[in-house]
Amino acid sequence: MANDSLSTEVWHRRILNGYWIIVGFMLVFQVLFLLGADHLDIKNTVHLDKAHLFIACNTLIILCMVAAELRLRSNNPYPKQVVVTSGFIVSYLMYFVIEPFVDGAQMTLMMPIMVSLVYFDRKLLYTLGLISVIFYAGVYFGLERIILHKPLLEFLLVECVFIVFVLMTLAVIIRAREVRDHLEQVSKSEQGLMVERAISDKLLKIDALTGLYNHKTFHEYLDLLLEQCESNGLRLQLAILDIDNFKSVNDTYGHWVGDLVLKQVAAKLGGMVGLNDFAARYGGEEFAVIFTDKSLMEAYATVDELRACFERMEHPYAGGKPVTVSIGLCNYDAGLGKELLFRNSDGALYKAKKGGKNRVEIAQPHQVKENKRMLV
Repeated sequence: MANDSLSTEVWHRRILNGYWIIVGFMLVFQVLFLLGADHLDIKNTVHLDKAHLFIACNTLIILCMVAAELRLRSNNPYPKQVVVTSGFIVSYLMYFVIEPFVDGAQMTLMMPIMVSLVYFDRKLLYTLGLISVIFYAGVYFGLERIILHKPLLEFLLVECVFIVFVLMTLAVIIRAREVRDHLEQVSKSEQGLMVERAISDKLLKIDALTGLYNHKTFHEYLDLLLEQCESNGLRLQLAILDIDNFKSVNDTYGHWVGDLVLKQVAAKLGGMVGLNDFAARYGGEEFAVIFTDKSLMEAYATVDELRACFERMEHPYAGGKPVTVSIGLCNYDAGLGKELLFRNSDGALYKAKKGGKNRVEIAQPHQVKENKRMLV
């Protein structure tokens, strides 16, 4: 709303500036015309006994413009009415000034109608068109026919020009609104496509059951982080979590209960990892977490807290028995590589399972070296 108000205020100022420019040109041309009147083939000349009328009209034009400028600068609550009214008065005064010298001076009377085109205001167009037709009829029958003896045909032609000009302006306004509505529809369609694309991208990256990132996205993200580890020395640890005895949960209570357990574990996991960490469902009952900007001991403290939280969770739909997890954790050292990182984490997980489950094991340096030697 504030931007629309500012834009409208700018247009008020631009229209009034346009009138100032037109008035300035008219005054300059009058001076040049009078200076060169003896050398020009003109329609009429200004008699000295009527010069005061031209001076009065020009003075009224300047006063009208100054009054409109002051009203517009004083934060008038009706700026459009000020601009339109001043433009209407100035256009008729200009007509009185230049009519003795220029054929077709009635075209200056079309300026107020053009203002409605700037505002794209159909109601204003109707109002100004009707007022122009009526007002010019009064000017013709009260002044031009009596004093200037203008023929009736000229009056009818000018009135027809008013009507045609209004109709043409109306057509432009209607077409402009159609184009605007079309652009708005196109913009909304593009926004809808962007939302659909964003949703599709999210669905491609998210595991449908747990709401965590899926296996593919996990590997894409890990590859990028490993590049940072090698080039910038980023600290990174990989933890692999596996739910203990999950097969017995499915066999005893059904797969739907197993899905509930997975959802609850995933929700707790996603809520406890840090903003710089990355949690994903790796597959089945196995989850993976990438820790960044942590030391090995900080990552260990986090996963051990996770393990304790999972142990304390209640699962009434699974007979009230606790569901525990075993976790294998490995620290990444420069040059280790992705395959060894996973092999070491899996080895630590296997050790946690073999050691009684519900525990966290860290891949030891000698195990890392042995796995590296076996890989070579």
